[in-house]
Amino acid sequence: MRISARADYAVRAALQLAASRDETPLKAEAIADAQDIPHKFLEGILNDMRRGGLVLSQRGGNGGYRLARPAGSITIADVIRAVDGPLVSVRGVRPPDLSYTGPAQSLLPLWIALRSNVREILEGVSLADVASARLPPDVHALTDAPGAWANP
Repeated sequence: MRISARADYAVRAALQLAASRDETPLKAEAIADAQDIPHKFLEGILNDMRRGGLVLSQRGGNGGYRLARPAGSITIADVIRAVDGPLVSVRGVRPPDLSYTGPAQSLLPLWIALRSNVREILEGVSLADVASARLPPDVHALTDAPGAWANP
């Protein structure tokens, strides 16, 4: 599975907003500088997140962006879906819409299982969890598994 630059930047921007303690909107430039994200690219990402109902934007001198809901109610999956669409697809097709024949028939349940596991992790972790460095125990258990950090 690949996490696109767009999804990575979106999650990092959302975490920057989640870490903002006051209700003052953050300017896109400030988010871009804090997370080392190209400003113009970030503007498009923030617009997608706004259309997805994750952030609110405010115009004017005191304008900027803030989360539309509490950070604890926005999952990492929500952010990725807002900017990249479905979490798991094969050639741009969602697994339930695929069909295989012959020896490849078993691929469909494999892709469904992969999607299920990705959903379980990304839907089970909120922006608040990551921003506060309190990842769920099951995520920590996966990172502690032998070989988790190794590249085969």
